[in-house]
Amino acid sequence: MQHFRIAVGALSALLSVGGLAAAQTRVAPPGAVESAPLAPPPGAPVPAQAQPAPSPAPTPPAAVPDPVPGPQPVQPAPAPTLPVTPEPVQPAPTPQVPLEPQPVQPPPTLPAPGPVQPVQPPSLQQQTGVLDPNATLAGKRGDQSDVDEVLLVAKPVLKISGAASWDEGFKRLAESFRVLRQEAERARMPVAGRPLTLFLETDDNGFRYEAMLPVGPAPEGERNATFGNGVRPGLTPAGPSLRFVHVAPYDDIDSTYETITAYLEAKAISVKDAFLEEYVGDLTDPADPNLEINVYVQPR
Repeated sequence: MQHFRIAVGALSALLSVGGLAAAQTRVAPPGAVESAPLAPPPGAPVPAQAQPAPSPAPTPPAAVPDPVPGPQPVQPAPAPTLPVTPEPVQPAPTPQVPLEPQPVQPPPTLPAPGPVQPVQPPSLQQQTGVLDPNATLAGKRGDQSDVDEVLLVAKPVLKISGAASWDEGFKRLAESFRVLRQEAERARMPVAGRPLTLFLETDDNGFRYEAMLPVGPAPEGERNATFGNGVRPGLTPAGPSLRFVHVAPYDDIDSTYETITAYLEAKAISVKDAFLEEYVGDLTDPADPNLEINVYVQPR
């Protein structure tokens, strides 16, 4: 290290006393790279020309003059910003929830099919509200050549019980209806239909019966009237029935019952023991060929 410092000092003295020209005559000039000064060894003094020049002081910013009153230059409007269309937000998928099985409802239970009930057309009395003394239980006229399925509706009646032999049957029935009309008139109850006979029991000697007369209500204040001669209030039979029509003298009514018996046996129809006669014509002459009677038979 000491020899290196001596060599550097000798080179510096040679350059300072003007020996540079003599040295140039003897040594070729160094290239651009070789003329760069070498870095001094560690601890050597740095020449003055090698010190970096101090940085100039920063120049203070120029004062901004106060705005001069008057029209100011118009600044151009900024370019409009185009609206950004937001992307549609896709909803998050709904998790599939397993459905609970619903209980299966049993089908409704339908009633067992039964016989079709005939539709009863409204009678004139039901349509107008006026009592008709010639109204029949079926509400329409029957056909002698056919059998009608009808639905009887219970009607209020005055009735009387009796018994008679076959020879005196027509006379006793006519007398019973006369008594019923007298009691209805005395109680001021209007007649509301054709007279009827319900045959309760029959044998070879005669029959027991209930004679009936359909009636309307008595006036207000007279509806608690009492009846004489064994007459009492009641109702006509009601329900599905078969109607047979007899148009002939009353003495020939046995032939109508023979037809009824044959029809019931052919159809295997079981009926109630009691049967009902309704007298469309007046019982004045048992030999009247135009006497019309409805015979009602009720299946069991």
